[in-house]
Amino acid sequence: MGFEPPQRLVRALGETYGDAAAGDWLAGLPEIAREAVELRELEAERPVVPGGRSSLVVLVRQPGGEPAALKIAPPFAAPERERAALAHWNGWGAVRTLDAAGPGLLLERLHPEMSLRSLPEAKALLEAAGTVRRLWVEPPPDHGFESVEERTARQAEAMRGAADPESAELVRAALAAREELVADVPERVLLHGAFRQGKVLAGDRAPWLAVGPDPLVGERAFDLARLVRDRVEDLVAAASGASAARRRVNRLADSLDMDRERLRGWTLFRAVESGTRALAAGRRQDGEVLMEFAGWLS
Repeated sequence: MGFEPPQRLVRALGETYGDAAAGDWLAGLPEIAREAVELRELEAERPVVPGGRSSLVVLVRQPGGEPAALKIAPPFAAPERERAALAHWNGWGAVRTLDAAGPGLLLERLHPEMSLRSLPEAKALLEAAGTVRRLWVEPPPDHGFESVEERTARQAEAMRGAADPESAELVRAALAAREELVADVPERVLLHGAFRQGKVLAGDRAPWLAVGPDPLVGERAFDLARLVRDRVEDLVAAASGASAARRRVNRLADSLDMDRERLRGWTLFRAVESGTRALAAGRRQDGEVLMEFAGWLS
C-alpha cells in the first residue's frame, strides 16, 4: 500500500517547522514507512485520516495477527521524547508501546475514530480530567525532557516577533503572566504537553487513554491550560462564552486541586501563543477566535 501523508500533516508540519525541513522529510516518508513495516514484518491496513499534525499513523497487524498502530514522526518533532514518556507511563493513563526501538513507534491499537470530542462537553471534561491526572508522575531520573520554562521561553520570543498592532496588548498580558508564573514554580512533574480532548482515545484495555504527548516537566496547570479552551469555537459563538470560559477554568482547577489563578495565567499564555502562531501562518479565523477567547481571561 502507499504511505502518502494526509494533507493535514503536510500543512501542519510546514507551519510548525518550515516548508523546507518539512518538505525534505515528507519526500522520504513513504520509504521510511515501508522500512518500518517490513522490518517488523507488519501487515499495513490503512493510514489514519485526517490523522495528526506531527506524524503519520498507520493501522497495522503484527505477525501473529494482533492489531497495532505504527506512528512515524520526523526527527525534528523529537519522537524519542515521546517514546521515553510512554515507556515511563507504561500504559498508565496512556497508550502502551509494543517495542523498544526501530523506526517509528509501534503502539497498541486504540479506536482513532472515537476521542473524547465525541462525548457531550461536560462528560468529556470529566473524563479528560480523570485521564490527565494519571499522567502527572515524577519524571524518570536523569531525564532529557525540557522544562516548561525552556519551552515557553522560545515561544515567548516568537510571540514578540509575530505580534501585530491589534494583538499587541494581549501579547504583553500573556508575556507578563508567563514571567510571573515561571518565577515561582510550585512543582515539577511529567506533563503530557499537548493534552486536549482529541488526544484521548477509546481503548480496549481501559476506557480512555492519552496519545500523542509532547512531554516536558513542570507544573500541572500548564498541562491543563490547553484543555480549558477545547471546543473554543462553541464558546466564542455563545452569548455567555466569556462567563462560561471563566467558569471552566475554576471548575477544572477545583476538580484537580490546583490554583485557579495559575491555571488562568497559563491558559491565557497558551491561547495567545497559539493565536499569534495562527495569525502568522495566515489562519486568520483561527487566530481571531483564540485571541477573543484569550481576551476574556486577560
